[in-house]
Amino acid sequence: MDVLPLDPSVPPLHWRSVSKNPVPKRVVEADDRMTADAAFKSVCEGTALLWRGDYPGARQLLAAMGRRADRSTPVAADDAREAFHLHRRAQGRRARLLGMLLVPVDADHRVPLKRAPDVRAACADAYGPPDADDPAFAVSLRELLGVVGAHEWRRKGVPVHALGDDRVHPHYGVFAPVRDEYVDLVARAPLPDDHSAAYDVGTGTGVLAVLLARRGVRHVIATDLDERALACARENVERLGAADRVSVVEADLFPEGRAPLVVCNPPWLPAKPASAVDHAVYDPGSRMLRGFLGGLAGRLAPGGEGWLVLSDLAEHLGLRTRQELLDLVDAAGLRVLDRLDARPTHPRATDIADPLHAARAAETTSLWRLAAAH
Repeated sequence: MDVLPLDPSVPPLHWRSVSKNPVPKRVVEADDRMTADAAFKSVCEGTALLWRGDYPGARQLLAAMGRRADRSTPVAADDAREAFHLHRRAQGRRARLLGMLLVPVDADHRVPLKRAPDVRAACADAYGPPDADDPAFAVSLRELLGVVGAHEWRRKGVPVHALGDDRVHPHYGVFAPVRDEYVDLVARAPLPDDHSAAYDVGTGTGVLAVLLARRGVRHVIATDLDERALACARENVERLGAADRVSVVEADLFPEGRAPLVVCNPPWLPAKPASAVDHAVYDPGSRMLRGFLGGLAGRLAPGGEGWLVLSDLAEHLGLRTRQELLDLVDAAGLRVLDRLDARPTHPRATDIADPLHAARAAETTSLWRLAAAH
């Protein structure tokens, strides 16, 4: 663990970041006397702020810095692709600047600031249980707020329409199934006649694997590479009573063997992720999409189907064309049996203030039913 570059007279603090952000090169202490303008100027110049005031003051300062970051990075472009890249650049700059407001955390995961909430359980979820030998550390307040929010999602669960009254409990760093349309597509697509087995490739929370089991698939193998996702999926499978029908295994895309049904909901946008959760949305070079399509024919049992669940947002943003997608399908020795479509209902689809509103308003999520060409 790196140590913050603080004044030698200050007790040392180590640096933690689950997003793997580098340790700040310069850090000064700050408290409630610092103005938002001075704080924003400091972080723009590359100096991080270690907060020593009260906790609500830190949150208020972070919000004020966010408003200044938004004003200083206008995003406007006529071309959808350019608008997307400008938006990503602005969001990246905003995250970098706001990530430079730091708070201390004791070895037992208490925040030693006045009026600070009890974040011990949330920190244990994200950083692991505290150990007597662990040092005190500093963390970005923005990350800590994300850790606390994710802990609440994990504790309360996320409602999923296709699961009825049951909820899925996402872990920190694992994408939550907050968009019902892609789950609903898997819930209504006609299953192959052979219900003996299915693979859920890149399972995340495990929601699609549980849904397939509830639809009558006798054995579902759910795969992922991320340790957090594997732990999350196993917990949800157990919680939702599907442990006798769903196996969660570590694998890069496919498990061994063949199955009558192979399902994959890969990241939808071919761009570089900027955080752990971004990996569920951004797929550099369409690696996972290409890997799934390229290996699918060899993993299908005779007469089997592959279900690709994919938004066309990338097409509306000029990041991938429909023909490029169809060319990938054809090059993989696959054919399209059918396509089921759904329009998104999430709030961003109707938010006219969103810089990417035109693309989001036109978006359709599809389940492509694929089979081997021969």
